[in-house]
Amino acid sequence: MSNNRIGVLIVDDSALVRKTLAEILTSDPEIEVIDTAADPYVAAKKMRLRAPDVITLDIEMPRMDGLTFLEHLMRQHPLPVVICSSLAGEGSTAALRALELGAVEVVAKPRVGTKAFLEESRIRICDAVKAAARVPRGRLVAVRPPKVAPKLTADAVLPAGSPQPVLETTDKVVAVGASTGGTEALRILIEALPRTAPGMVVVQHMPEGFTAAFAKRLDATAQVSVAEAKNNDPVLRGHVLIAPGNRHLLLKRSGARYFVELRDGPLVCRHRPSVDVLFRSVARAAGPNAIGVIMTGMGDDGARGLAEMKAAGALLTIAQDEATSVVFGMPQEAIKRGAVDRVLPLDGIAGAVLAACRDTP
Repeated sequence: MSNNRIGVLIVDDSALVRKTLAEILTSDPEIEVIDTAADPYVAAKKMRLRAPDVITLDIEMPRMDGLTFLEHLMRQHPLPVVICSSLAGEGSTAALRALELGAVEVVAKPRVGTKAFLEESRIRICDAVKAAARVPRGRLVAVRPPKVAPKLTADAVLPAGSPQPVLETTDKVVAVGASTGGTEALRILIEALPRTAPGMVVVQHMPEGFTAAFAKRLDATAQVSVAEAKNNDPVLRGHVLIAPGNRHLLLKRSGARYFVELRDGPLVCRHRPSVDVLFRSVARAAGPNAIGVIMTGMGDDGARGLAEMKAAGALLTIAQDEATSVVFGMPQEAIKRGAVDRVLPLDGIAGAVLAACRDTP
């Protein structure tokens, strides 16, 4: 990093997008846009003169598409890459492929909108670049944590309160939160679950338009059923519900029945959906019938919520270990708060969840 700032190369065929992204990124004092390129061929030439710390990359470009460039880059000269692309329709499938090829994060291109919308885009894009900068070429290299602007807590969506008494049901609910590196971690976790696994609710930090394709891809490879959550969907054994991008996901209960509620609202811990919002709602609705899992990701979203789950008597709280986390930020913050019962490698989480459920009535 030059002058302790993250050097970014913007690769996009649209001059307007390059200009907008440059303005967004340079508004953050920790980020420096070192250059822009209209396509991967121009980008390759500029990288020979000055290697960036992070690349923002469009998918649909002339001469060479972003996926082909990403594949070559990761094979020959790995660098942290943030995909910044339109995610409607086929774009979301392409973004999933980009993550499989080694991209660190996926964000939606900024669009003209209200001042609040543009500010949220700025937060998401800058945070994605900062998260990517912490991912090394081979394994992660620890760098100084980025400065984080003041952020809202789960109070902004779900005010703090006492958990509801859980007398009507003994059904277990597993709540999972993840961010940077989470798409692959979730795949490994969910594919390890049998059809009889307890119902699971998941927040993965991802943009709107991406979660439906992500859930569909997991559904095709897992034994459990995986779907993007819809308002009032029941939480059932053998089913996984993933929070849709740009909506908060909350667990609710009516008698013996668990279901989910989707809410709008402000960014919480700089995210929507927020893990803290999900975990707080699970603490309140499920109490001792819940298991909480916090996985790879930058920042501290979910740390407070997991502590609330533990205080509500959660059956088990788990943090993914540092060795298998792409970024150890979220699990580490939960551990620091005393919210975690067990720290486990990624391939040990599913077994621990299932064992905890078997060991209780």
